[in-house]
Amino acid sequence: MRDAWVQEYSLLVLAAGGGALIGAVFEAVLAGLVLGLLIYVLFLHLRLGRLLRNSTGHNWASPPIGVPGAIQGRVRRAWRRWFARQHRLIGLLRRYHDSAMSIPDATVVLNQKLEIEWLNRAATDVFGVGRRDRGLRIDGFLRSPSFGEWLRQDPFDHVLEIASPVDESRQLSLRLQPYGDDRMLLVGRDITALQRLQAVRQDFVANVSHELRTPLTVLAGYVETLNDMADEFDPQMRRILLNMQQQGERMRRIVEDLLLLSRLETTVPQESQFEDVPVADLLEGIAHDADLLSGEDRHVIAREIDPTLRMRGITRELQSAFSNLVFNAVKYTPAGGHITLRWRLAPEGRVFEVVDTGLGIDRQHIPRLTERFYRVDVGRSRSRGGTGLGLAIVKHVLLRHGGRLEIESELGRGSCFRCVFPEKLESSTLSYKFNNAVMNEP
Repeated sequence: MRDAWVQEYSLLVLAAGGGALIGAVFEAVLAGLVLGLLIYVLFLHLRLGRLLRNSTGHNWASPPIGVPGAIQGRVRRAWRRWFARQHRLIGLLRRYHDSAMSIPDATVVLNQKLEIEWLNRAATDVFGVGRRDRGLRIDGFLRSPSFGEWLRQDPFDHVLEIASPVDESRQLSLRLQPYGDDRMLLVGRDITALQRLQAVRQDFVANVSHELRTPLTVLAGYVETLNDMADEFDPQMRRILLNMQQQGERMRRIVEDLLLLSRLETTVPQESQFEDVPVADLLEGIAHDADLLSGEDRHVIAREIDPTLRMRGITRELQSAFSNLVFNAVKYTPAGGHITLRWRLAPEGRVFEVVDTGLGIDRQHIPRLTERFYRVDVGRSRSRGGTGLGLAIVKHVLLRHGGRLEIESELGRGSCFRCVFPEKLESSTLSYKFNNAVMNEP
């Protein structure tokens, strides 16, 4: 830049000096000086015009001399850096595009109108859409009623499982994720193998449980017969028979709970099964049984039940869910503790709560409580006769009724198990929620 200014000053001095010298020859120095400056200005104008043409046309010919040449050199270096950045950016975009196209999960970019803007190769195989379908709505290809119901619900918080529109034997798990200001990413994963594995597991549990029921019944009958003859045996044999009877009864309860859980998992509730349930009467019966279960522990079981509040549901399933929660509270609350049953109408819907002053549960265990056979304390649960399936049954019953289970607990200070049912539950919504809930069970 310094050399450019030296050149510029030299040109100025040369033009002014040359004009003054010519003016001296004609005895008009001032006029000659003005003429020289005019020539310098004209030359500077020509160089600036050349600079402007070169900068707009990207013509990297030899730059003009002086300051315009230095400016053009700066512009040239800036353009080169810009082109290098653009080249790197284009390379990154191409690599990103290639990687996105190679993702095995079907991926579709949608706008706020659910119109397709971009898709990868897997989307063609899974959804049956192609590049020619850009600009069309995705629900024109995924025409399952559950997909439309999912979109009308809150799709960002739930995963939907539907059959592929290309091949109905393939099951897809759909997730919708917002990004940017007005774009959404629809990701479809093939879960056919996973569902087949889950079906095999469910069938195995159901079949084994069913096959165990008969031999257990026979064994229990023989043990009961022997117990009737207990007076003929010595005390040690009587203790053995009593223990056999208790363990046989426990196995029977496990089998019955497994069969119930299998039915809840594998069948879709039908509208004809639902009836107007007098929940207050149902809870009064459960509370009476809880008083009997408490026995000498003399728990204080309070009732805060709205006698006029009813709901549509399957009576037998609701009784199973509610009694599991109430009996658990009795089993895990020390003698003399307080248990409160509440049935009320709240802004979020109909709510049933079981609040106790029992042992409480550490927060780390709460997310896994509804898993089958999950136990916070194995020894404590077995000593109190639990099967490890009660809360799993509760969760599935609530799922079949469109409800949810909320658990609040603090170690040493008791627990609150809350069942929340929607105010109104349409059959289509019920089927949607049942079929597309994420179980997260081992």
